[in-house]
Amino acid sequence: MGERSKHVWLGVCGLVIADDGKWLVVKKTYGGLKGKWSLPAGFVQPGETADEAVVREVKEETGIETEVIGLFGLRTGVIKNQISDNMLMFLLKPTSTAIYVQVEELSEAVFMDERDIKKDPNSSVLLTELNERHASLHKKPLEGKNPGDIFHYTSYKLFI
Repeated sequence: MGERSKHVWLGVCGLVIADDGKWLVVKKTYGGLKGKWSLPAGFVQPGETADEAVVREVKEETGIETEVIGLFGLRTGVIKNQISDNMLMFLLKPTSTAIYVQVEELSEAVFMDERDIKKDPNSSVLLTELNERHASLHKKPLEGKNPGDIFHYTSYKLFI
């Protein structure tokens, strides 16, 4: 399994929309998105579902606690013909509003009006595209389902 995870990545990102309509956006201090507005994001860890991972990542990076509203998208690509890079995109509702920036990964985290995001040349491609398409795209989680005890799931959710 370790060999597979080295070549197949599963990440998550969260579009957190506050009651006033503003989006939680961050600027990374590293990588291809350094200095660009993007969404809080990270990798799914062993023992957690993707929706648990996005809640954890948003809290770790920004201090904002959230609840999952639904899944709305997938970003998938292949890096250098070797790595399958996949990211599930979740719509989240904040349950807290005080931002605490994780300085090891971020230079900024703010709630920003989506019109300002659209105009900002430092907005990532994903944010720019989401700005046009985000309304009513999400799928709500169906919980309490069990595909059978033979699978030994300790957590199982459907987003359909």
